Amino acid sequence: MSSFPRALSHLDVSRETKDRLDTFVALFQKWAKTINLVAPSTLAETWNRHIVDSAQIFALHPGARNWVDLGSGGGFPGIVTGILLAGIGDGWVHLVESNNKKAAFLRRAILETGARASVHAIRIEEAPAIIERCDAISARALADLDLLMEFGLPWAERNADLRFFLHKGRDYQREIDKALGRWRFDLVKHASIVEQDSVVLELSNLSQKP
Repeated sequence: MSSFPRALSHLDVSRETKDRLDTFVALFQKWAKTINLVAPSTLAETWNRHIVDSAQIFALHPGARNWVDLGSGGGFPGIVTGILLAGIGDGWVHLVESNNKKAAFLRRAILETGARASVHAIRIEEAPAIIERCDAISARALADLDLLMEFGLPWAERNADLRFFLHKGRDYQREIDKALGRWRFDLVKHASIVEQDSVVLELSNLSQKP
C-alpha cells in the first residue's frame, strides 16, 4: 500500500476503500501480463496513470449514483468508480465491454474488490436497450467525441440531467470542433490532475442538430 498516500492523497477515502484499490491494482497488474488491458509502457505507473486518472472522474460528480462506463477494458475508470461507490454503500456502475477476455477480467475484479458494478459483454450500440437509464456516462481512451455522443444520445434523451465525463488528450479541441457540426451541448473543461495538456470533458444538455 506504500504507493497509495502519494498517488491518492487528495481523496478522503476509508481504509477499506484503500484496501480495495490496492487489491484491484495487484489483480490488474497480474492480468495485464497476459491480456492487453492498457499500453504496456504505463504499467509501472498504474497508480498515477490509471487509478488517480480514473478517480478524478468520481471527484467531479460524486452525487451521481447510476453510471454507464463505455468500453471499460482494464477497468478504468469504471471499476475505480465502482470501488469508490462501494465506499459510500450506494450507486452502481454498468461496465460495457464487448471483448470477452476483458469482460472476464472485469468480473473477477468486481468479485475480488466488492466494487458496486456489473459487466455487460455486449456492443455499446446494444447497451441502451438493456440499461434503461443513467445519471452519468464515462469513457477513457475509447473513441472520438462525435462517436461518444452518438453512443450516449439514447440515454441523454431519457434523462435531461445526464452528464458525460470523457478523458481526452491534447488534441481535444479538434474533437470538440468536429462535434459542434452535429451536436448541441454544454461543455466544461476540467484540466487533468495527471496528464499535462489533457482534460476531462464534462458534457450536458446533449441534443442532435436538425
